[in-house]
Amino acid sequence: MRFPTFFDLLKPSVEASMMLAEAQMVIGIRLAGMAGLWPMPAKESLRMVTEKMAASQDSMQAAMMAGLRGATPAQVASAAIAPYRQRTKANAKRLTKG
Repeated sequence: MRFPTFFDLLKPSVEASMMLAEAQMVIGIRLAGMAGLWPMPAKESLRMVTEKMAASQDSMQAAMMAGLRGATPAQVASAAIAPYRQRTKANAKRLTKG
């Protein structure tokens, strides 16, 4: 097994950065919605709790399956980040349509 290079870790790093930026935007919008400053669906509070459980399960499963297939550490990290990134990206898009 070879030692991962900077370029091997670039994709998971960028994906994680994008996911974190989108998550911060979603958190801000949800807080503004709870304060009555931003239009927000009535079930958003319940959704934000339940989706975290589903995302964590999907993330663990994706990472495990990638590891069992013999993926590199960077590929396992990308697989683990993908379910969270899909949800944060979708939430950001959905909540900014307001």
